[in-house]
Amino acid sequence: MEPIGSQEARRTGPRKRMCVVGASGKLGRYMVRHALDRGYEVVGVCREQSVGKLAEFEGRITVVPGATDDRAVVARAVEGCQAVLTVLVPWGMKRYSSGTARAVLDAAPAGARLVFSCGWHITRDGKDVYTRRLRAFVAVFGRLARLARVADLDDQVEACRQIFASDTEWTVVRGSDLEEGGSQGLPVWSRHVGDPLLASNLTRRVDFALFMVAAAEDDALVREAPAIVGRLTPSALAHARAKNTA
Repeated sequence: MEPIGSQEARRTGPRKRMCVVGASGKLGRYMVRHALDRGYEVVGVCREQSVGKLAEFEGRITVVPGATDDRAVVARAVEGCQAVLTVLVPWGMKRYSSGTARAVLDAAPAGARLVFSCGWHITRDGKDVYTRRLRAFVAVFGRLARLARVADLDDQVEACRQIFASDTEWTVVRGSDLEEGGSQGLPVWSRHVGDPLLASNLTRRVDFALFMVAAAEDDALVREAPAIVGRLTPSALAHARAKNTA
């Protein structure tokens, strides 16, 4: 497989335009930085009360304030974009994730690369194998979050169901547990959770964002749902050693 981001054709010609939906969050701000580093013209969408979190990018990006599930807001932001990166957050009980996914799927220009973020608990084909610990966490957190009315993991599942059924050029990046810290490089990935490659279950947030941006440049990831893990985690290094000695 050709390494992510190696297709020079995606970096030549006129400057390309990328929209980051959910730009004010930690992951979103990292994505904005990576996109700017790669020479994209960047449009960020975030709630009006969060615009101040993007102050470091003043004069370098266009900010469209509004709810990320507001179709009019999203349509205005994605106009003319070759790529749209979307953070699917399950917060609240008003179907925010599925509403955001639907708005992006409906409004994005034809042929645009659509890259969405979610967690490992999302499965595309039912072939993922989860540890008892992860299953228990999802079950307990999901139940408590719904009771407290702060989050709805089922809505993120519905959002991804809509994406998987779409005929757009989508990618759903499924992230492991996240930590802060300096970049370790582009994460490695597998089609299914349960692959020993992913056993470490840890990725730097800055590198999750890097994978999101790089995925928009990789045609091999169209209609894939890669589960990622940090490049320098023990399981990733063990996998690399095994490949080198095979």
